[in-house]
Amino acid sequence: MASSRVFLDGDVQETLLYLSWLDSNLDVASRELTQRWSLSPELATLGDLFSYMNQASAKVAWFECTATIYDVVNGSGWYYIGCGVCHTKATKGPTTLMCKKCGKSEIVGVPQYLSKLSVYDHSDQAVFVVLGDAGEELTGKKAAELVERYYEANDSVGEDHIVPVPQAMIDTIGQTRKFIVKVSTHNLTAKTQTLTVTKVLPLEAPEPEGNVGVNVGKEGDSVSEDHADKLVKRGADGIESEGVKRAKCG
Repeated sequence: MASSRVFLDGDVQETLLYLSWLDSNLDVASRELTQRWSLSPELATLGDLFSYMNQASAKVAWFECTATIYDVVNGSGWYYIGCGVCHTKATKGPTTLMCKKCGKSEIVGVPQYLSKLSVYDHSDQAVFVVLGDAGEELTGKKAAELVERYYEANDSVGEDHIVPVPQAMIDTIGQTRKFIVKVSTHNLTAKTQTLTVTKVLPLEAPEPEGNVGVNVGKEGDSVSEDHADKLVKRGADGIESEGVKRAKCG
């Protein structure tokens, strides 16, 4: 495995650039999500993905790859506060949370997944950024539920307290899962190896005889991919300072 392809340290420039890019391009990152599931993404290994990204003719594309989770990356928040309607990252106003996309000066903030996983397969290793509903598909829990549960158990902490990575996410370490990942414009232009996960397929169960294949669902993710790309670009600092704190407005 080529460790040079993995950026785990939040101080590494490639990681900061990618997170900054995704954070500021969240609207762009999710626009095509509902249409995309009509076609099955091409199967690929992590090595295949990196080879594809280095091709001069490469374009934005989605792939299905099987990888094993070996760590949940620390050093950054695992969720952000999004608009309760469109899930765009909320903006803090003087006394309220605002949504630029909806044009509203007062919204209900809802935690949404933005978690980084270290993964590997037989060919290579990488860092995946798991967004929105993909996080719920991975852990079986909504981000809002996990955040609320933490505050209920720790009611003495302040609103600016950093919520630690939940056990539900840590418990995914060691799991081998099928991920739908997006090779984004930023992957192609900035050559970052950190990939955005837009969907996590269910754990496979024994199938009755006669059933073959795994169907990729056609349901859209609650976080649009264009929006997701913006969110990751915006940077670890913004994610930590705004995304991991409890919303003051409900």
